[in-house]
Amino acid sequence: MKNIFILIIAIVFFTSCRSSRSIQSPVVFYDSTIKAIEITDTITEDTTSIFEDINAQLQKNKVTVSTFSAKIDVKYKDGEGKKNNATAHIRMQSDSVIWVSVTGLLGIEGIRGLITKDSVRLIDKQNKVYTARSIAYLQDIVKLPLDMVSLQDLILGNPVLRSSSILSLNIADEKLSLLSIGDFFKNILTLRADNKTIISSEIEETNKEEGRKSFLGYSEYENKKGINFSTSRYITVKEKNEIEIELEFKQYNFNETLSFPFTVPKNYKNN
Repeated sequence: MKNIFILIIAIVFFTSCRSSRSIQSPVVFYDSTIKAIEITDTITEDTTSIFEDINAQLQKNKVTVSTFSAKIDVKYKDGEGKKNNATAHIRMQSDSVIWVSVTGLLGIEGIRGLITKDSVRLIDKQNKVYTARSIAYLQDIVKLPLDMVSLQDLILGNPVLRSSSILSLNIADEKLSLLSIGDFFKNILTLRADNKTIISSEIEETNKEEGRKSFLGYSEYENKKGINFSTSRYITVKEKNEIEIELEFKQYNFNETLSFPFTVPKNYKNN
């Protein structure tokens, strides 16, 4: 159960690193393997205007809330092909805290976690173990700098691109694909052309010959209180093996008063 919690958080963090380069010339387009292909055209004022319009729509669509809570059905397959199911309950205070409770098929809570900007704390109820670490605990898992804001954006379904990170634009089949290249990865963000909601994000490490590749798919959008929210997410991470995770948001709420109960029993061992 503890591995489930760490796996979900690690994958989300891996896909949310925001380091990216600003717009530059020449424009680069790309193929399906996220390999940059340089062409001779340079960025024009018209191109820059298109980028700015897209970024403005992305900002308009951004889910901005003070609190968020959700019940999520989790299906995952590990690198050896083993399948497991769990339920995750998430509560968040914007820019402050993420609270997670993971239960198994019988509804028995196995792990409770509390993540802040500086720390990660876990209660392993199956083994009666308490773990407290700095945020570097997760940084060590994914070998990338972590950011509380970007993790919350990922959970809310917000794009991970900043306004200055678009390097190229491809339009096809009523979809827009935006390329960014950062210090750690290449990222293709694909949007619906009409309303600019996210369809997918493809990420590939750039600092290794065969680095990790990740795909995030977003679907089943609902509009609650004027907010477009993807209730179905599909995640794959490939390195030596492939991990698959499906997230189905069964319940979710915005801007409600929340509590974040986290009490460590006295008889639990410190890890």
